[in-house]
Amino acid sequence: MIQTISLEEVKQQIRNVADWPKKGIQFKDITTAVKVPEIFSFLVDTICDIYKDKGITKVVCMEARGFILGGALAYKLGAGFVPIRKPGKLPAKKISQDYILEYGAGSLELHSDAISEVDVVLLHDDLLATGGTALASIKLIQKLQPEKIYISFMCELDFLKGRELLKDYEIASLIHF
Repeated sequence: MIQTISLEEVKQQIRNVADWPKKGIQFKDITTAVKVPEIFSFLVDTICDIYKDKGITKVVCMEARGFILGGALAYKLGAGFVPIRKPGKLPAKKISQDYILEYGAGSLELHSDAISEVDVVLLHDDLLATGGTALASIKLIQKLQPEKIYISFMCELDFLKGRELLKDYEIASLIHF
């Protein structure tokens, strides 16, 4: 018997961790949801249903929680998987982009040959907060001039208004806080 899962049930499985990674941050821990096989499958299937007819050729995910669903999304969409990593993690020629987020600053890197002008990219991450990491990832991907970029998130913190930074892109977020 197949059990139907709702987004509300997934939302209830996401653990809230106060004051992590620093005081004042309410961290949304998705590991409590994705450890449940039915929820993991539901999330992958739901996101793939949104993008199945978009011609996605590359699924690009940010380190590290974006990787959790990213490989499965790429497999199911018949696309390649491309990681965006923190500095010093990629072995070949790369490009980089600095960014600022709600609790610090950082830099992201992407192999310079990971995306071509004919690629249709699905940029996926676990959570949209202020939009700083996503915007940096988009800027990084744009340097390689893909045909199109779509964006998906498992969760979105609506009160932080990160979507406003990404207003020029088609965005799908499954769960809203």
